[in-house]
Amino acid sequence: MTFVFMADIRHAIQIAAAAATVFPLASTARGWSQWWAADVREADGNVELGFFKRTTVYRLKATVVEPPTRSEWLVETGVEWAGTRLIFQLEAAGNGSLLRFTHAGWRSETDYFVNCTTTWGELMFRLKAAAEGSRAGRCSSATAWRIENVGSTRWQRDSTANDQRQMSNDGS
Repeated sequence: MTFVFMADIRHAIQIAAAAATVFPLASTARGWSQWWAADVREADGNVELGFFKRTTVYRLKATVVEPPTRSEWLVETGVEWAGTRLIFQLEAAGNGSLLRFTHAGWRSETDYFVNCTTTWGELMFRLKAAAEGSRAGRCSSATAWRIENVGSTRWQRDSTANDQRQMSNDGS
């Protein structure tokens, strides 16, 4: 039996706004344009987010939309993003909401995966600010993060110790 490990990015953030306020920010092109990307377009039922003057474009297709608690998107483009899923889950918590975010189904924990983990953390705070009425801004070509020529390093999960260690491409 072969087990295929799929890496996931996970974040959770408390937001001082009702799920009905947060949900459109996490499930619509208009919402994403308030905290994620300056270049957001809708076409043929898909949403495209453009970065770096559209040299990077992520096309997303909604697979689950359950207002005001859950939206899930299949990423159709991107070298490492294609085939992954963006999952936004909301639940009432205190006087606001708890947002649980997962970027699921990565093939491996590459340097780009690690970079995206950090980026998604920042983006969760931007979403929170937008929901709470603050101006946190969004990523544009000038402010977005990008890894290029990162070398031959990859990340691998040690299943016995449940930790991560950096390894070279030859597995050593």
